[in-house]
Amino acid sequence: MSAPLKLPRAIRLDPSDGFVFRRAAEPGEWLVSGSFLFDPQRVAELDAKGRSAFRSGFLGIDSFGWSTLAVVTEATPAEYEQALVLLAGRFVEKLGAPGLSAARDAAAEELAFAASLCDHPPQTLLALHRTLEEGEIRERFRILVPRGDRPKDAFRAFEFVEVEGEDEIVERVDLMNLGKGGTP
Repeated sequence: MSAPLKLPRAIRLDPSDGFVFRRAAEPGEWLVSGSFLFDPQRVAELDAKGRSAFRSGFLGIDSFGWSTLAVVTEATPAEYEQALVLLAGRFVEKLGAPGLSAARDAAAEELAFAASLCDHPPQTLLALHRTLEEGEIRERFRILVPRGDRPKDAFRAFEFVEVEGEDEIVERVDLMNLGKGGTP
């Protein structure tokens, strides 16, 4: 028996996506990384909301809106096919792909990459950090897990604890403080 297919879906823990992105992805919408929308030569020209999308946004395939967080979700073969058809259509409609066949091939690659990010249990939260390094776009993906070692009276919902494939410094993000306009 093969492992269930999993894809990232948009999730909102607070309303911030509606403020930091020009367009927010809808909760429950299937996501891909979306780096193909950014031209490395023009990243410096992005406005504040464009920089937010570049830095930390997953792309919703229906709305072409952005989501800060993704949740690993099991998908049926029919849902996967529907996502593939929708993304291919968006490539033609919004990006000028030369035809559905080429768009479908590109969409299949994007969805395969998105599925590869979901090698975690369902309901695992994913975060993305995109940078421009030596003229190339680089993506780093992290999982967010509940803290288990904090006293009960000190609430922190999540923190970054794992960087897959690289040995890097662990980043800690205080979501509660960020919501109050503080620093991470």
